Amino acid sequence: MSVKIISYDLGSPESSEDYEELIKYIKDLGSWAKPLYSVWFVDTAKTTKEIRDGAEAYMDSNDKLFVAKWDPSSGWASRRLPKSVTDWLHARG
Repeated sequence: MSVKIISYDLGSPESSEDYEELIKYIKDLGSWAKPLYSVWFVDTAKTTKEIRDGAEAYMDSNDKLFVAKWDPSSGWASRRLPKSVTDWLHARG
């Protein structure tokens, strides 16, 4: 298992059915934290490519997605994130 960063930009409002299905997909990948509006950290055994390919079912042709492996040893910093998010990140770093 490793933490992946997932970020998206969908053409629909977040309340749309597309967003709801993509959010459910992301939450079902594993333990997660959501630090920003369209950014997620997910602790999962899936690879970045598997996540990308799985998310495609919930995206339209004008939507964008970014997935990367998070490496806490390279350092990280934040400002004004919820304590629950920074606690989640510290627990995995």
